[in-house]
Amino acid sequence: MSVVLLHPDDNILVLAAPIQAGQALQIDGQAIIAASDVAVGHKIARCALSVGEKVLKYGAPIGSMTASAEPGEHVHLHNMKSDYIASHTRQATGEGSA
Repeated sequence: MSVVLLHPDDNILVLAAPIQAGQALQIDGQAIIAASDVAVGHKIARCALSVGEKVLKYGAPIGSMTASAEPGEHVHLHNMKSDYIASHTRQATGEGSA
């Protein structure tokens, strides 16, 4: 299996092995053709994702889409923005203030 579902609510899958453009993937019982080469550890869309939609990993939002993605398409900084970094800094959490 090339993909791992980390949580049932996730709308992305994590690659356990690299995939190549044109490779057939089984996603939720459907054969999906990979849109591009994607390295191990990266994310692909589990379902169609729309602009502004929250990206869920481990059942929690990690960012939002800046461009739409079809199932099997790479989900990375080229088509999503991370909400994680901005919300987990010392300043944002109130830590580190004297």
